[in-house]
Amino acid sequence: MSHYSQAKFSISAPDITHLGPDEGIEIAFAGRSNAGKSSALNKLTRQKGLARTSKTPGRTQLINVFQLDENRRLIDLPGYGYAKVPIAIKKKWQKSLGEYLQKRESIKGLVVLMDIRHPFKDLDQELIHWAVAADLPVLALLTKADKLKSGKRKNQLMMVREAAMAFCGDVSVDVFSSLSGIGLENLERKLDSWYGYERKTV
Repeated sequence: MSHYSQAKFSISAPDITHLGPDEGIEIAFAGRSNAGKSSALNKLTRQKGLARTSKTPGRTQLINVFQLDENRRLIDLPGYGYAKVPIAIKKKWQKSLGEYLQKRESIKGLVVLMDIRHPFKDLDQELIHWAVAADLPVLALLTKADKLKSGKRKNQLMMVREAAMAFCGDVSVDVFSSLSGIGLENLERKLDSWYGYERKTV
């Protein structure tokens, strides 16, 4: 059984001051509003309705916390970059994202989800730069990988991995599909290493 299937919703917070004690290990998921973040979290946790998927991107305006065990939490950060959101709200999101990445001691890794067909938009890059500046390891997860045929997918992955070197930080890149399950095992392996879970060797 996966550690992640034990995830339970804990709280929604407007900013880091409402997140509860800054201890243990947190891994945060972030991405543009249409990058498939909720679907990825649901696939990872084997729970269809854990993170609400919405037909209207940009619904997640709060920081959502999912508890894995006493010391480990999954953090669902507000989706960003959706056009129909007022500028004031966008600014508030960016402020709370930046604060979370720079001031929260318990965050040990950041997963940035990007549509494989549109990687590294401005806000994605800004987020990764923040994380690198805060010495956080980053996994750039290229979602909707099932939309590309195998050859094209491999080429895109190689191209994005090359582009990721420009961040000069601990930035790895992988592909993922919440529909077909491509990349699920690699995602779990990366999270296990960040959370300090022992992986059983077969």
